[in-house]
Amino acid sequence: MVDLDLSNNRLVGPIPSSVNNLTNLSSLFLQSNQLNGSIPEDIGGLTNLVELDLSSNRLSGHIPSSLGQLTKLESLYLYHNQINGFIPHEIERLKDLKYLDLSNNWFIGPIPSSVSNLTNLSSLFLQSNQLNGSIPENIGGLTNLVELDLSSNRLSGHIPSSLGQLTNLVELDLSSNRLSSHIPSSLGQLTNLIELELSSNRLSGHIPSSLGQLTKLEYLNLSHNQISSVIPPNLGSLFNLWCLSMASNLLEGPIPHEIR
Repeated sequence: MVDLDLSNNRLVGPIPSSVNNLTNLSSLFLQSNQLNGSIPEDIGGLTNLVELDLSSNRLSGHIPSSLGQLTKLESLYLYHNQINGFIPHEIERLKDLKYLDLSNNWFIGPIPSSVSNLTNLSSLFLQSNQLNGSIPENIGGLTNLVELDLSSNRLSGHIPSSLGQLTNLVELDLSSNRLSSHIPSSLGQLTNLIELELSSNRLSGHIPSSLGQLTKLEYLNLSHNQISSVIPPNLGSLFNLWCLSMASNLLEGPIPHEIR
């Protein structure tokens, strides 16, 4: 294993294309510097990389398609940059990827359906971008996911019922998007959830009683939607819940005694 760690310094300027000569590298850590410019196309030559962290810099431009050549990669962190354009479909080649964090950038366009090929993913963070379109139905195939954060984008359409297949999820955050329609009852199958965040969308309909099955839940935020009907009494069985927010909806009827 060969590691290069230059993180948490004051490095400036672009990442040199000559980094491609370090063909034995398994880990490259350049996070928390002041690097700018685009990610060099030549980085795709580092085919032994297992970890790549370029987060918290000032990188811009697109993700080069050559990144798809890093087929041994298990961790890819690009968060807190100014990277733009579409998420490239070539990312589907990274079959061993477990951690993918592209959050807090300027990505546009839809979430590519090819992300469903990354079946080893345990963490997928795409929050705080400008992604639009619907959440791919086949994202439910990522059954190893523990954390899924798609918040603060421009996603629309319905919440796919296939998310109920992600039974290892501990955190699900879809807040601050433009999601509409109802909350699927299949979310009640996510019995390992600790945090469920659906606030600031355009969700309507009723709160499914199946959410009362999420007995590990500690945080539930459904605020700032258009949810109507009554509050299901069985939410009172969520004994681990310490934060429950349903503000700014269209709820009616009494507050169930079970959750007072």
